[in-house]
Amino acid sequence: MADPFADPGLAGSYEAWYETEGRVADRRERELLAWLLSGFPGGRTALEIGTGTGHFLHWLRTIGWRAVGLDRSPWMLAEAVRRDRVGVVHGDAGALPFGARSFDLALMITTLEFLPDPARALREAARVARSGLVLGVLNRMHPLAQQRKQSGAPLWQAARFYTPRELQQEVQAALGGQAFEVTWRTTLVPRFWPVRHSRLPIGAFIGMSVRLSG
Repeated sequence: MADPFADPGLAGSYEAWYETEGRVADRRERELLAWLLSGFPGGRTALEIGTGTGHFLHWLRTIGWRAVGLDRSPWMLAEAVRRDRVGVVHGDAGALPFGARSFDLALMITTLEFLPDPARALREAARVARSGLVLGVLNRMHPLAQQRKQSGAPLWQAARFYTPRELQQEVQAALGGQAFEVTWRTTLVPRFWPVRHSRLPIGAFIGMSVRLSG
């Protein structure tokens, strides 16, 4: 399947979504990600893998993280630079151009779904991270993910969505015998739900932290 991120026109529309119909989703996702990040109180440095236009990279910096963004798409990175989001590098998630334990955390936010070898990318993320990983993906069992697939858009046709259990199994398979501890929640839950992120797999967006041992 062709790489959907090879479309030069995607970068502008990608960022525009956050500024229009995606505003509420963006706010809820950041709330959940911030809660997961609070589980790493000593963390100061982060690598965002699949940073795209630098949307979450910019947010990480506003909340006090010294963050670097990496992406394989030159068009996405060009849009990030156009928006004055510095500290972005061109690179492959499967072969990160950083030494072992270079960052406190490695993040992949709506990135894992689009990688040809997610297990390799997770191993690389764990290699460069001292404390852990933070992952964000769409929930395969939620109607929103199904709507994305049915849209026919090349971006979503290329995506592989996960359930929370499947995502944890992907991490388990990738990290093998390495010890870790997982915490996850979902957000973008039904309006009647009493909390904004839930321990049940009912939300459209899964946030997961992977605390590495040793």
